[in-house]
Amino acid sequence: MKCRLCDAPVTRTFLDLGTAPPSNAYLDADALDRPERWYPLRVKVCDRCFLVQTEDFAEADALFAADYGYFSATSSSWVAHARTFVDEAVDRLALTPAHHVVEVAANDGYLLQFVKARGIPCLGIEPTASTAAAARGRGIEIVEAFFGKALGEALAAQGRQADLIVANNVLAHVPDIRDFAAGFAALLKPQGVASFEFQHLLRLIEGAQFDTIYHEHYSYLSLGVVCRLLAGAGLEVIDVAELPTHGGSLRVWAAHQGAGRPRTDAPQRVLAAEAAAGLTDGAIYDRFQPRAEAIKDAFLAHLLAAKAEGRRVAAYGAAAKGNTLLNFAGVRGDLLAMVADESPGKVGRYLPGSRIPIVSRAALLAERPDEIVILPWNIAGELADALAPARAWGARLWIAVPQMSEV
Repeated sequence: MKCRLCDAPVTRTFLDLGTAPPSNAYLDADALDRPERWYPLRVKVCDRCFLVQTEDFAEADALFAADYGYFSATSSSWVAHARTFVDEAVDRLALTPAHHVVEVAANDGYLLQFVKARGIPCLGIEPTASTAAAARGRGIEIVEAFFGKALGEALAAQGRQADLIVANNVLAHVPDIRDFAAGFAALLKPQGVASFEFQHLLRLIEGAQFDTIYHEHYSYLSLGVVCRLLAGAGLEVIDVAELPTHGGSLRVWAAHQGAGRPRTDAPQRVLAAEAAAGLTDGAIYDRFQPRAEAIKDAFLAHLLAAKAEGRRVAAYGAAAKGNTLLNFAGVRGDLLAMVADESPGKVGRYLPGSRIPIVSRAALLAERPDEIVILPWNIAGELADALAPARAWGARLWIAVPQMSEV
């Protein structure tokens, strides 16, 4: 295996989760009588550039199918995050209706709806038909394709270069990240700015957030790696902000090298923190596997004890991270009766691998389980509020990562 960033041989294993189906490959009822595709889920780290990356066994079009079930607007906190970002970006860059904004991986229009509301021309790029249709329903123009250098150059040739390109939680989903970065360099105006948000590898390791690892995430990123990636495309990091989203994320601002955009000292502070934590020392990666196994074992022991004692357990939030946890632990419907979700693309379907039914919140509440495990621990507060009726009858709410704890 060669590193997808620097082409060095990659041999060091960061985490081995066995095998699992793609975490967003939700099943319809008629698929329950057919086999699923399971792939090894192994993550390695490059000893030269320290990019943490999956060992690839599936093509991107097999992972991001037309009926992709993740809709960003389902989470009210994430929509609020997007609204705040747009407000800040408009002020920071003095954006007006004379400018042009592009979002790569626009999903269901959760962010661009706020750009459009300000009268600023915008374009979304989104490869999955289900979410692209939802974005169009919000009046957003969508190019339904995977993004890379060829598409960036094609849009630029059409006169559609951007003053701002937004890429939230997509950099990790890209198999060819060098081609992806080159697309930004092609599409960005000479004085334009790009914003990338991604889960910070440092926080993933600190919080033992192994459940955020799944096939659709090809890379797990530090700022040091992203600086190297963007530099290879002729871009430079000019600022970075640490965010609480997804258990700890970075928002990187980048511009063309030599564009003269002012730089802050924030990138150097984050790079220093990464070095101090050992992200450029292989030893930190070798300690991750036993931490993930301990969390899995504690979660499974809790479910087995609940079954033995006659307590009925359900889950809330049919998130990809939950599927990683459930399939690593080997959990099935005998231990977890159902999972509720707010996404219309998921309710009525079944979780991949575990085949646990996905129901509406109302259906879950009607069943009155004794315990509810909130699988998207990163928005546990938001989801716990939605489960207030369950607390009223005495149901206990839990998260499993970074440890079994009551919400």
